[in-house]
Amino acid sequence: MTTSATIHPFPSPRQTDAATLRRAIAASALGNATEWFDYGIYAYGITYISAALLPGSTQQAILFALATFAISFLVRPLGGLFWGPLGDRLGRKSVLALTILLMSGATLCVGLIPDHARIGFWAPVLLIALRMVQGFSTGGEYGGAATFMAEYAPDERRGFYGSFLEFGTLAGFSLGAALMLGFSLLLGDAAMHAWGWRVPFLVAAPMGLVGMYLRSKMEDTPVFRAAALHDAGQPSPRLPLLVRRHWRPMLVVAGLVVALNVVNYTLLSYMPTYLHRRIGLSADEALIVPIIGMLAMMAFLPFAGAWSDKVGRRAMWRISLIGLLVAVVPLYLLMATGLAGALLGFAVLGLLYVPQLATITATFPALFPTRVRFAGFAIAYNVSTSIFGGTAPAIGSGLISLTGNELMPAFYMMLACIVGLIALHFMPETAGRSLHGDPFAEKRA
Repeated sequence: MTTSATIHPFPSPRQTDAATLRRAIAASALGNATEWFDYGIYAYGITYISAALLPGSTQQAILFALATFAISFLVRPLGGLFWGPLGDRLGRKSVLALTILLMSGATLCVGLIPDHARIGFWAPVLLIALRMVQGFSTGGEYGGAATFMAEYAPDERRGFYGSFLEFGTLAGFSLGAALMLGFSLLLGDAAMHAWGWRVPFLVAAPMGLVGMYLRSKMEDTPVFRAAALHDAGQPSPRLPLLVRRHWRPMLVVAGLVVALNVVNYTLLSYMPTYLHRRIGLSADEALIVPIIGMLAMMAFLPFAGAWSDKVGRRAMWRISLIGLLVAVVPLYLLMATGLAGALLGFAVLGLLYVPQLATITATFPALFPTRVRFAGFAIAYNVSTSIFGGTAPAIGSGLISLTGNELMPAFYMMLACIVGLIALHFMPETAGRSLHGDPFAEKRA
């Protein structure tokens, strides 16, 4: 008997050839890599950036730099509100060509800001302005790239192909972190403070240009083109109507993102600080541990994505959330034993996180119908990320200072996983489904 999930008025878009699919993957992943390359060089170069561009004592400047880092997250929802509806009206390709150009250009310009000693308060002003541009562009970049890749991938292999977007995430962050660490070891402290910290920022320009070129040469996604023909002349709904009609998938995405990004930013952004200041590893050891862990995660991402095509997205998220809920405290205790324990503990935490990370692109876009997919995903994702993701390092550190308990980041991660499990309960399974449908409407039917 035919089910509601198989009935839709659109022609099948699944005749995409292998070469076009590879270009779509590369175009999506490179933009995400550029975004996370910036996070990597900023997080790992915070000491040099603060000394060069910000006033005050070293500690005050570092705190100012961390606050400046958080500013980009506050702007991300505005980017989602702007780019998301635009992507549903004009197409994914046009928006993504602009967001990667803005993002890479702003990262390049950070490396060109004159020192505070030369231009005074204009140095931090320019840094804040450029971080806001980065956050605004990122508000459209991630949701757009995930939507673009999901709409190009075959339904039955969306998990496998979608995992390469997150491969780009870790590759970009690892490259940025490795470049900053490598230059630090090669040039020494004096040269890094003088000019060496700027070099990794300049690498963003060619990355952005290559990504924009790849995206400009692509057609828009088959799913979007089919929907545009079917819905010709029908405008995408404005924000109040979008929320009223699609609040269910928006709430589910927001809840899952609480778990996703509390774990993500605790592991990738806060962990070097935690290992150095709280556990007592040397500065270099605290930087090397996450890099090795991220390389291990990258190796497993495609396998986890492919597995989700067989067992479903819900099963993968359940394994990850319950695994982290049970294991995070013992693994934090293991990391506190020294370098070997930190390497093993971080690696296991990362591998438990992989089932979430590998399936973001296959899971979130599929929860929305095509006409509101970019906007619904971008808005829900970025609002939740702004509130819970960017603040996770500060909350973890603040809870330790407030309670004196070094395990507070682990407890906070457990709380986030509980929120994720509640949201998961209301998420329909989308593995293998056509993106032309509306899984929440089909679930109610």
